[in-house]
Amino acid sequence: MTGPNFEKTPLIPVIAQDSGTGTVLMLAWMNAEAYAETLRTRRVCYYSRSRQKLWRKGEESGNVQELHELFYDCDSDTLLAKVTQVGGAACHEGYASCFFRRLSADGQSFEVVGERVFDPQVVYGKSSKHV
Repeated sequence: MTGPNFEKTPLIPVIAQDSGTGTVLMLAWMNAEAYAETLRTRRVCYYSRSRQKLWRKGEESGNVQELHELFYDCDSDTLLAKVTQVGGAACHEGYASCFFRRLSADGQSFEVVGERVFDPQVVYGKSSKHV
């Protein structure tokens, strides 16, 4: 079986996409251990670069990602995970997608699109910097 090449690079970017709508939810990283756990459990597990450990998506918030399909690119160094986002929010700031800021039409500023699904202070406590 071929797949992502963790020998080429120990951390591989992963794009998480809603399997139903196609919305890009987030970008995160996997190492070989997170990849193996994701395949075994069918729940997406990432590697947190800031905490230097495995990050089981939803371990604090309950907003897990159930894996439907997993693809790797032609260079074997990027993954696309098609998921069901349980709880409706992938972003630690409480939005459905981490990509909730859009460049305005005049190109001078960014505007928030969408609404928060949850309040990060309620879910994570005083700090929403948990990634």
